[in-house]
Amino acid sequence: MLGMKLVRLIEKHSEALSRELMEQVLKAEHTSDFQRIPQEDLRLAATDVYRNLGEWLLQKRENDIASRFRAVAARRVEEGIRPHQMVWALMLTRDYLWRFLRREAFLDSIVELHAELELQQLLNQFFDRAIYYAIQGYQEAEERRRRKTDWSKAQELAVSIGLMSPPRPASHDM
Repeated sequence: MLGMKLVRLIEKHSEALSRELMEQVLKAEHTSDFQRIPQEDLRLAATDVYRNLGEWLLQKRENDIASRFRAVAARRVEEGIRPHQMVWALMLTRDYLWRFLRREAFLDSIVELHAELELQQLLNQFFDRAIYYAIQGYQEAEERRRRKTDWSKAQELAVSIGLMSPPRPASHDM
């Protein structure tokens, strides 16, 4: 597949792409929540996607993408990143990748153009799924948080009306 040459180009430049993307995410108005995350963590997350792009596009199955991006979303919920900002960051990641390819890849034939279109289709499918499962992960994390909060409120009420004794502080045996 000629599109793999483009994937390898991305993987080869993954470090530089990640640094530049991180700067864009931190500067963009639509992703201001990401300023709460250490820069190195952001760079490493982007590097992981870019460095392993061929594997993500050709070898990973739907459930691999689902698992990965649900976990990323759960982490982002804990970090206080709102869902629309994570979606915007994923769109920035995809768009930045296309700008890089337009700048670096020289298409000399109709065959290479076809390869680029094939890669574009694969990338769009990947990022569409990443967004879908990230939103699903946000919903699941929020539901877990809500259930935990509801349980805490129920415990407090039960203690306040004498149905339950207050929880004992955890003892630390040494």
